[in-house]
Amino acid sequence: MERPVLMETSARHVHVTREVLDTLFGEGYELTKKKDLSQPGQFACEERVQVIGPKKSFPAVSILGPIRPETQIELSASDARTIGVDAPVRESGDVAGSAPCKLVGPKGEVELSCGVIIAKRHIHATPEDAEKYGIHDKQIVSVKVKSPERSLIFGDVVVRVSPKYALAMHIDTDEANAALMTPNTYGEIIVD
Repeated sequence: MERPVLMETSARHVHVTREVLDTLFGEGYELTKKKDLSQPGQFACEERVQVIGPKKSFPAVSILGPIRPETQIELSASDARTIGVDAPVRESGDVAGSAPCKLVGPKGEVELSCGVIIAKRHIHATPEDAEKYGIHDKQIVSVKVKSPERSLIFGDVVVRVSPKYALAMHIDTDEANAALMTPNTYGEIIVD
């Protein structure tokens, strides 16, 4: 492979602000790290919250840390349909005008007027990775994934470049299932 990239499945999860964390878990509450994630400084937490939509809910969705400037709920398209929300496909952090939901924690609940998105498939890359691969920040590329029975090419993949990143591509569970992906699957970046 000329431009290999590790494929990682991002299951449904929640990012919270300080204010929302205080409401859900109590004033001054600190997140409990369960395990580090592949992106430096990012971690899965022991804490879980209920995500409620108009039709149904998910009772125990993981929070990812650290706290963020905006509360964001990332679901797959199937998840969004299941709970009855019309979530747009967006890059992380772009939550203005996205779908509403309710979050419930052990100490309180929050009605969000927006925050639910389907994460746009993306590649995290360092400036060194980007230079080596001949790609740049905000570039749209494709990624070819080979599997024994369901090989496919993901189009509309946005490249995100920062010295804070580690090289990996993130897709949701619907997308990973479409390719019958297994752990340690690598895709090949195709520059159009």
